[in-house]
Amino acid sequence: MDLTPIGYPLAVIGAAMGISFLGQAAAKSIARQPEAGGTIQTVFILGAAFIEVLCLLAFVLVILAG
Repeated sequence: MDLTPIGYPLAVIGAAMGISFLGQAAAKSIARQPEAGGTIQTVFILGAAFIEVLCLLAFVLVILAG
């Protein structure tokens, strides 16, 4: 059974939702404490990178399983 048409879109949707939630939290945090914007931005970029790596891992696993 080929899971590629189902698996990769689900991984992309999950990654998009994760990054959007992370961005929302970062924007709210910067709005509350503007002086901590640099630190919050660094944590946001690191978190987004981890989410993207998990999305790419899901892509590879879907391709290998299919």
